[in-house]
Amino acid sequence: MELQERLNEVRSRIAEAEAGIKRPAGSVQLVAVSKTFDADAIRPAIAAGQRVFGENRVQESQGKWPELKSETAGIELHLIGPLQSNKAEDAVALFDVIETVDREKIARALADEIKRQGKTVRLYVQVNTGLEPQKAGIAPGDTAAFVDLCRNELGLAIEGLMCIPPAEENPGPHFALLAKLAKACGLTKLSMGMSGDYETAIAFGATSVRVGSAIFGAR
Repeated sequence: MELQERLNEVRSRIAEAEAGIKRPAGSVQLVAVSKTFDADAIRPAIAAGQRVFGENRVQESQGKWPELKSETAGIELHLIGPLQSNKAEDAVALFDVIETVDREKIARALADEIKRQGKTVRLYVQVNTGLEPQKAGIAPGDTAAFVDLCRNELGLAIEGLMCIPPAEENPGPHFALLAKLAKACGLTKLSMGMSGDYETAIAFGATSVRVGSAIFGAR
């Protein structure tokens, strides 16, 4: 199956999932995860009309996205992998959305860079819903206080919450928890769901899903 066919299939399944819970068509944003794929592998997705992409690493993204963005207007680039504070300057310069704000040090570094560069960057707080020690993200019980710190002390525009459920667990309870936390924080955006579970995520209120292998193929 060609990339465009795979992309169309994902789009169709998103539309069916939206209709299944009576959500408006187009209410779920597809973030095509292009990590590890080079510019030539990404161009067919852009040619097929995809404009929102996700990447895991700042340095890898710097090697391909400035050129791709210069070729096509309207590209929206999301950082969906862990961010180190020493990469905050580069991340703010390149990305439109940073979904992995998960500790005070990163939040402060981003606040400083956003102010210094005078750039608007949309931000999500990553929540470690499974409390996995090897995984990034703020603990669920600390989410409200952290969002409050980001907003009120640091002046950051937090748009929503993001999570990556434990691979071996049913993702539904994790998506439900993220939706509950977002509501408590007065946030309306939920980035949750990947290639294997994005339809479930939509059922629990996802406003964006991060799909890579179902579009680009195995890495």
